[in-house]
Order: sequence, then C-alpha cells, then structure tokens
Amino acid sequence: MAEQQGGAPHQDEAAAKPNMIPGVKHVVAISSGKGGVGKSTVSVNLAVALALTGAKVGLLDADIYGPNIPMMMGVEKTPEQKDGKIAPAESHGVKLISMGFFVPEDTAVVWRGPMVHTAIQQLFRDVLWGDLDYLLIDLPPGTGDAQLTLTQLVSLSGAVTVTTPQEVALHDVRKGMMMFQKVNVPLLGIVENMSFFLCGHCGERTEIFSHGGGERAAEKLGIPFLGRVPIDPAIRAGGDTGNPIVVAKPDSPQAQAFREIAAKLAAALQTGEAGAAKSRIASLLDKIKRPATGN
Repeated sequence: MAEQQGGAPHQDEAAAKPNMIPGVKHVVAISSGKGGVGKSTVSVNLAVALALTGAKVGLLDADIYGPNIPMMMGVEKTPEQKDGKIAPAESHGVKLISMGFFVPEDTAVVWRGPMVHTAIQQLFRDVLWGDLDYLLIDLPPGTGDAQLTLTQLVSLSGAVTVTTPQEVALHDVRKGMMMFQKVNVPLLGIVENMSFFLCGHCGERTEIFSHGGGERAAEKLGIPFLGRVPIDPAIRAGGDTGNPIVVAKPDSPQAQAFREIAAKLAAALQTGEAGAAKSRIASLLDKIKRPATGN
C-alpha cells in the first residue's frame, strides 16, 4: 500500500479555503464506510473524553439525514441566537450543533446535494464556536455530498473511520479511506467498535462480529489502529438517555477504551502539528540553500 499521508493538508490548499472557524485548532472528521457501526456513539464518547482532559471541544452533527447527536448528548433545547449567529448548545463540557435542532423530529430531510452543501456551510459559518482545541465532525456514512462538502469548506486536520470487525464493514472502510486520501486529508486511524462482548458476570470474551478486522485493515492501509471498543448494553443505554458511557460508567472497560482512543487521537494531532512545522522549516531551508537564478 502507499505510505500514509501524514501531517497537515498542503499549505496552498489550506490557504485557498475560507477560514470560517478561525478559533478552532483541529477539525477532525469521524466517518464510516457504512451505517450501523456506531460512528455517532464513537463521536460522542470521544468528544466527551477529550473534554474530560480539560480540552475545549466542539461536536458538529453533519449527518443531515439522521441527526442523532442531540439525543445522544441529552440536549432538547434549541440553541439561542446572538447577534445573528447561533450559540451552540453545551452538554458534558462539549459545544454542539446539529440539524436535529432545527428540523421537527418526525420530519424527513429530503434534500439534494446543493442543499446539503448549504446546510453544512451554515453549521460552520453561522455558529459561534469560539476557541476550540478540537472540533469533531460526525459525518453520515459513505462517501457522498456531506463528505465532499466538508473537504471543500475547511482544512481538516485528519479523518478517523469507525468500523466493526466483520469483512463486509471493512470493505467499505477501505473505500472511505481512499476517498480522504484522494482529497489530501490525513488518515488519523481506525476505531474498531463492537469489537467483542465481555461478560460482566464471568469475564468471558465473545467475539460476536469476528476478530481483528479493524487492525488488519489499518495495517493494509498503512494507517494507525486507534483501538477496540467492546460491545455493551450500557453504551446503547447511554446513547438513548443522553449520558455517554465515559461519564455514566467512567471505570468500565468500555469507557477506558474510549479514553485511550481519545488520548491516541490527541497525540496523533500533536504529531501532525510537529510534522507540518518541520515540513515548513525544511521548505524554507531549501529555498535559502537554493542558488539564485537570473541577473
């Protein structure tokens, strides 16, 4: 496989995009090749885990057709407007915004690509995000309009993909990762969700959806494997009640898995910053050393 593209996006590409979120240090896309793998669950728990470290964190629900983040974060109140802008809701120390705040619960969103583009643009441009260390973007599954819009609008620090261990999910993961590579978005790693079931009574481990697929996919693609999250009813319950497991059961193996993945993600982003700085220095030194041309 081709070597992973690390560091930040190319400086010329970054400069060409409008800076709609100037106070945000890192924008990270949380993606999945197919639905049903727990991408939003991972997004929510990673956001809260990062916030628990003292970081300033935002969570943007870009799943226009199935916005579940408000329910999973326990927020029902529509965000307020201030000076023509939208003040994001806050829950568990995380700022969040979602199309779910603006569309009635029983109304289906039936939009073509240009409307999706406009909606996502507004969620960036018209929201008072303020200063953030991390803004996580919960994307819809697949490689459609929302993904393309996101890469056109902002300079992403990188993308994380969520999968389950079985081969049918991993097949779609590879497609999704290749899409991000084509648009020069660094691949930060793979998270294997619903990796196994750990019995709370006897401690026996049952691998319901096979084993090791996420790690094999990461190795094949040449990108980091960020970790495994066990399947557990408490994770589902936390999503239904708006109380993510990292705060509902902080001592559980599942919460520990999310915290470890969040720590690896933060470390990868810091490494990317250092790599980008080294690249800029190397480029400058190369220009200095290069002999002058012309008269």
